[in-house]
Amino acid sequence: MIKTLGRHIKGYVRESIMTPLFMILEVIMETIIPLLMASIIDDGINKGDMEHIITTGLWMLLCALVGLFSGIMGGVYGAKASAGFARNLRYAMFTNIQTFSFANIDKYSTAGLVTRMTTDVTNLQNAYQMILRMCFRAPFSLICAMVMAFLINAKLACVYLFAIILLSVVLLFLMKSTYKYFNQVFEKYDELNASVQENVSSIRVVKAFVREDHEIKKFNKAANNLYKLFVKAENAMVSVSPIMMFTVYGSIIAISWMGANMIVNNEFTTGELTSMLTYCMNILMSLLMVAMVFVMITMSLASAKRVSGVLNEESDLTNPQDPDYRVTDGSIDFENVTFSYNASGEKPVLKNIDISIKSGETIGIIGGTGSSKTSLINLIGRLYDVTEGAVKVGGKDVRSYDLETLRDEVSVVLQSNVLFSGTILDNLRWGNENATEEECVKACKLACADDFIQSFPDKYNTYIEQGGTNVSGGQKQRLCIARALLKKPKILILDDSTSAVDTATDSKIRKSFRDEIPDTTKIIISQRISSVESADRIIVMDDGEISAVGTHEQLLETSPIYSEIYTAQTGGSGDFDEKGEM
Repeated sequence: MIKTLGRHIKGYVRESIMTPLFMILEVIMETIIPLLMASIIDDGINKGDMEHIITTGLWMLLCALVGLFSGIMGGVYGAKASAGFARNLRYAMFTNIQTFSFANIDKYSTAGLVTRMTTDVTNLQNAYQMILRMCFRAPFSLICAMVMAFLINAKLACVYLFAIILLSVVLLFLMKSTYKYFNQVFEKYDELNASVQENVSSIRVVKAFVREDHEIKKFNKAANNLYKLFVKAENAMVSVSPIMMFTVYGSIIAISWMGANMIVNNEFTTGELTSMLTYCMNILMSLLMVAMVFVMITMSLASAKRVSGVLNEESDLTNPQDPDYRVTDGSIDFENVTFSYNASGEKPVLKNIDISIKSGETIGIIGGTGSSKTSLINLIGRLYDVTEGAVKVGGKDVRSYDLETLRDEVSVVLQSNVLFSGTILDNLRWGNENATEEECVKACKLACADDFIQSFPDKYNTYIEQGGTNVSGGQKQRLCIARALLKKPKILILDDSTSAVDTATDSKIRKSFRDEIPDTTKIIISQRISSVESADRIIVMDDGEISAVGTHEQLLETSPIYSEIYTAQTGGSGDFDEKGEM
């Protein structure tokens, strides 16, 4: 864990070194000042030597100024180092998340990843700054003050030694007992963030069903759970303060009483007692700083574990040693494919899939909910790897291709595709960042999106809100289809991506595909018979297996499942959309 996090100090090593150096210099100045103070009292005031008082006072002023400068510079460099460390962590996490396969992403919730990149990294940033400043300053100050105290009077210095041992034991015990609470706190942060994210992203549904009170109660419950855990952790940590104060005042009283007796017996001077009391405060303040560091480290340990988990997560989908960078055509072969999302799962979601698809062929896939239609097409672009068997594209196993090359040639349009904030052109160019406006217009015409875009005042420069909330579901789907077409893929997969489009427009889109991109392999997943009936072949899925394959007419005669779906959709259910021309 430490090694993982330590790699991300890169770029801020200088600041990470300068911070403790300035802290140590500040401590040295603070250690010298009590000695000069003792000299002023014993050799200046007691002897009436004004010149010595002035000279030593000037040295004290110089030490104070150097200490002040060191403290300021330590703070500046510490802030740069910790902020840079946090920046590197966030960048590394986000970069690594981009490499995750769907299987990796399934391990983390969206809210959990957000918490790791915000709250957890902020905790590590604060802890790192405190480590650079306090973890070097406090122990060094403690050691210097102890050494000086023992040099002045070993008997009185033993009081400090006892205080240090007592507080160290207490801090170690508290650190162990509170770690479990802080570990649970960040899991509750995930729940809180999940509640907020779900509410904001689904605010229209919440308001449509008048469920604001329910959502408020749900959020309040998550907030209360977080509150209770923090209270438990803080209650455990709050005992540090009274123990610390008891130790501080007890040490001061003991040293004052013992020192006074020694002065009376001429074993000690007033200046030395003043120095001892100053070192007493230095030692005990250093212990207080150590206690603060312990609290911060205890909190950050849980965060460090969570952040390291994401940084060390490796995608289970990686490029082969010598990958292929060219997909020759859009042919697809499933060879005895079995697939399970969980390697230890009892029942695979796909079983014994054997089918060959020619390049340029149009394939329809239909089946009931849960029949694993989407799972089947996820294997083509290698979003998941097969458990058994092989999936081939262009005659080669998908596992032999460079991932980016393969996915550039396989365009997938999902039912719930996402549009990003920006203009329509910005969104379209996700498919091809170098696409001209003419190419974007052509793709939109193929997807039957140009008509509604032209109706907007700003046309292709119309601003799309995050998630595409200012366009209808059908318009969003057509924009996503156009975006996919701009990739000019060898394989185009439409996963129920015309579900929000009327049958007439659906028919026009399919006719455009047939006429304009005949060499592209087209796979259409749909719940509507009308969307797949003109396909070259239709695959009927049932419970993770291929139940039947054939044309529309063949399946009506040979497949009970297909015949039942057809009858349900045409025998009186009523499809009132305008009949499109095939």
